[in-house]
Amino acid sequence: MMEEDERNNPFRDSQQDVAATRTVPQTPQTAAPAYQLAFTDTDFLLRDELRPVRLQLELLKPQMIMDARGIRSTIVMFGGARIPAPDRRDTARTPELASLSHYYDEARIFAKRMTERSLNSYGAENVICTGGGPGVMEAGNKGATEAGGISIGLSIVLPHEQAPNGYVTPDLCFNFHYFAIRKMHFLMRAKAITVFPGGFGTLDEMFEALTLIQTGRMRRVPFILFGVEFWKKVVNWQALSDAGTISPEDLELISFVDTADEAVAIIDNWPEPCAD
Repeated sequence: MMEEDERNNPFRDSQQDVAATRTVPQTPQTAAPAYQLAFTDTDFLLRDELRPVRLQLELLKPQMIMDARGIRSTIVMFGGARIPAPDRRDTARTPELASLSHYYDEARIFAKRMTERSLNSYGAENVICTGGGPGVMEAGNKGATEAGGISIGLSIVLPHEQAPNGYVTPDLCFNFHYFAIRKMHFLMRAKAITVFPGGFGTLDEMFEALTLIQTGRMRRVPFILFGVEFWKKVVNWQALSDAGTISPEDLELISFVDTADEAVAIIDNWPEPCAD
């Protein structure tokens, strides 16, 4: 609870009232759900009619925590949860997946190098931001940890839920119910977006971000796809342009690389520098 001299208004604060309700005598009236303070009543907050409130809360909580930490910009890392670390490639479901394991190391190296630069701003700029899970996400958070810096993990509740990877900075590890709000937080502070090989989730994140940039709903930032052969095989980018469904200049929104060095060079040479 805030100290009295830290408050900006003279009213009794909500935490005081929550504490007071715990000492109220138990009667049929005080035990009834209707008597419970609305903002402590989970059943009430989970009603369908309260969805707009939950959307707002899910937007506000990470925003307020990151603001309190002074985080101003991020380097986003999208990528597959199934990409194994090179020393775990024998556990990959397919030989093709095992062949992508070197991108785990490239993600780790890239995150480490960007975090080393982030430390120059005391962790305020260019903070690594991943989905908080295994695979490429783990590699990104691990690289940040190896550099001695912080990193963000934006998890989502899924039917096959598992704990976030152990490299996410604990007080910057968030859990979401709404995919839409999670994707907003990925992009709200993005100074660069990197996309590693992945599946449906990675494709969804990649195309939403590309659409926002293409339509001018988001300013252009370095948009870097790791895995030249993978991405040109999975998406026939030129065919989209040839068919006229995108403009030829839309292809210029994307850069293709295979290594962390190439990605860092693109960021370094961007008209608006992304690294301090």
